Amino acid sequence: MKILVCVKQVPDTNEVKIDPVKGTLIRDGVPSILNPDDANALEAALMLKDKDPDVEIAVLTMGPPQAGYMLRECLAMGADEAYLLSDRAFGGADTCATSTTIAAGIRKVEGVDVIFAGRQAIDGDTAQVGPQVAQRLGIPVVTYVQSIRMDEDKVTVQRQMEDGYEVVEVKLPCLLTCVKELNEPRYMSVGGIVDAYQKDITVWNHMDVELDPADCGLNASPTQVFRSFTPPQKGKGEMLSGTVQEMAEALVGKLAEKHLV
Repeated sequence: MKILVCVKQVPDTNEVKIDPVKGTLIRDGVPSILNPDDANALEAALMLKDKDPDVEIAVLTMGPPQAGYMLRECLAMGADEAYLLSDRAFGGADTCATSTTIAAGIRKVEGVDVIFAGRQAIDGDTAQVGPQVAQRLGIPVVTYVQSIRMDEDKVTVQRQMEDGYEVVEVKLPCLLTCVKELNEPRYMSVGGIVDAYQKDITVWNHMDVELDPADCGLNASPTQVFRSFTPPQKGKGEMLSGTVQEMAEALVGKLAEKHLV
């Protein structure tokens, strides 16, 4: 069985700041990481490989050349192959154009039985790319997967819902998007890191995956980000003390001063 895991390199959101004048993300000096939900998807594939050594795992991403470092991390965790879709023609893509490119890359990877992906990326939070990739490939998709049982020609999963879960059985090939509750991603091993830098990363451009520049990147993106901004800072809060009655009277008095009551 061959499992392909869609991964993405994202900025560490704990470090992201927004330019107050331009309204754009300040990426200078911001570390990039493997998208957390994608790490859960990779771990799910690795756990299946632990049970069956014949399982082969490929990881695929779309991004700039530096995304290769993130792919090396995936190889160090235990993936067998890595593919990078990198081309200026892919730049500025929204979820629609991104899914077109990723689907084209998956078609070029031979023998894929099932595709794993994270629920969503922390830099966009749309949760759209996984289902869109499945739609473009013409295969079924199950989202918010919190448990996986793989059989020879089908997979049975628990799909997370607000008030519980539902059990879904789907035939292969299919695409599953994974949530963080699915597992705890493993760390890279020293031996894995050494092996990762002895493996080649396959890099493909738009010609390699047979895409016209008009069908990918900014040219094929019907949606664009108009502006990013941080909410205005709120004023400093004030703590009241005393009995409940005293605090209530003080609160009403302060609201009356501001003509709010």
